[in-house]
Amino acid sequence: MLTLNLLPSTNVTLSKSRPKYPLSPSPFQPNLGSRNQKLRTLSFTKPLIQNGHPFRCSANQDSQISRPRLDFSKILRHPSGVSSRNTTQILEAASGTPEEVSPDGEIEVSKPKVNMKLALIFGLWYFQNIVFNIFNKKVLNIFPYPWLLASFQLFCGSVWMLILWSFKLQPCPKINKSFIIALLGPALFHTIGHISACVSFSKVAVSFTHVIKSAEPVFTVVFSSFLGDTYPLTVWLSILPIVFGCSLAAVTEVSFNLGGLSGAMISNVGFVLRNIFSKRSLQNFKEVDGLNMYGWITILSFIYLFPVAVFVEGSQWVAGYHKALGTIGNPNTFYLWVLISGIFYHLYNQSSYQALDDISPLTFSVGNTMKRVVVIVATVLVFRNPVRPLNALGSAIAIFGTFLYSQATVKKPKKEAVEKKD
Repeated sequence: MLTLNLLPSTNVTLSKSRPKYPLSPSPFQPNLGSRNQKLRTLSFTKPLIQNGHPFRCSANQDSQISRPRLDFSKILRHPSGVSSRNTTQILEAASGTPEEVSPDGEIEVSKPKVNMKLALIFGLWYFQNIVFNIFNKKVLNIFPYPWLLASFQLFCGSVWMLILWSFKLQPCPKINKSFIIALLGPALFHTIGHISACVSFSKVAVSFTHVIKSAEPVFTVVFSSFLGDTYPLTVWLSILPIVFGCSLAAVTEVSFNLGGLSGAMISNVGFVLRNIFSKRSLQNFKEVDGLNMYGWITILSFIYLFPVAVFVEGSQWVAGYHKALGTIGNPNTFYLWVLISGIFYHLYNQSSYQALDDISPLTFSVGNTMKRVVVIVATVLVFRNPVRPLNALGSAIAIFGTFLYSQATVKKPKKEAVEKKD
């Protein structure tokens, strides 16, 4: 408020209207503090002329300029300490690069930075997924024992998470008995989904397994509907091309095998039930972030799977091991392939959780759909699998249906949010 003393006994007050969207100092953008300083309050006295000599203009000693304070609660709000999203904003603010401010006072990163960040996230996610699929198939071609390989991959993920927690590279969550009990169901279905996919990979081409696994939205809609969820007509229509495309791809697949087809379908059922039961049983443990949640699911899945693997095919491992060494020639190459498949299995799942933390669900769904396209093309080029024109057409239709499903399901909560706001 500006106060002008025109006469000793007369005060004229001029008030400046507040902006429609007041900006509070942000801990991630020091420039906002300088903008707020322009709105500071000063009290001064206009010079008075007495006897031809003006008095000096003096500022009120009680006037103070408010300075922005760093709110550490905003930084420590993420369950795992500092989230990757907040870390990015801190680094950008420290670099002094200009940022955009939305009308509601939120900081928006410039589009070139967002595009670069998305490129890095998806590039790493796709690369790790391609490496896993290639070396996983290479191992299964000479050592066709998916139960042991799947168990080893879960073992690698368990050791990886224990290392992160031990060296405090990832905050270790505080767990209790109720948390472990709540995880038993999702971990069981995760085990079923993983081993079924490995069985499918061992019997058919990687590209065919991924085409069938693109039908996962169909099982999501069906099972969720049985449990009481409702979906709009657009969602039901979007799964029709998925069913048609998968059917066409299965009929025209050169390497078709009933065991491979059933394994991919059971994998879809397992992962869908894992997602459904995770939402229902883990609602009271939202303080545990996605990466830690997946780490504990991996540990429990390994405990589930390995004893069953020993029972199913344990008697064949020794003979299969010697046969694999005779086929490949160099034992170190075989060990390297197995190790890469185990490490990259966990890494690409870890990257997917980190990607979901940094981007919107819609962008993640579209990226997951395109991931299958990239993996299918990469594996076809590496293993030189014969692809018929109708088979390629069916695969394209199925993946396009998955894209339509992602669009239809993500738009649904937005519409409900608008209705609630109105």
